[in-house]
Amino acid sequence: MLQIRSVVKVADNTGAKLIRVFTVYGGSRKRYAYLGQRVNASVQAAEPRKAIKKKEIVKCIVIRTAAPIRRADGTVLRFDENAVVIVDEKGKPKGTRIFGPVPRELKEMGFTEIFSLAEEVV
Repeated sequence: MLQIRSVVKVADNTGAKLIRVFTVYGGSRKRYAYLGQRVNASVQAAEPRKAIKKKEIVKCIVIRTAAPIRRADGTVLRFDENAVVIVDEKGKPKGTRIFGPVPRELKEMGFTEIFSLAEEVV
């Protein structure tokens, strides 16, 4: 569960390391972003000589949350940290690799490209 001013880890190889959320898409009073939702953010820390630079404005999809995710079979899934993937205007990931685990709920939400780039699925 992310909200405005949350500092979040980036889980892809675009060059950004940390971002700060400043908009949650879904209406003017949308307060929290959950798994699979889009947020607008500013890059706070980035690797040198990469595609994404510090202070850049990026669109991201939330792929991991510390807030629990309840599945239909009754199991509860929660991660140690919040993480996002940077995407373009059409929702396609800008990076070519995604690090860390990704829940299978992302595939059901229609993010098949993000799901296929992930190295670990839970």
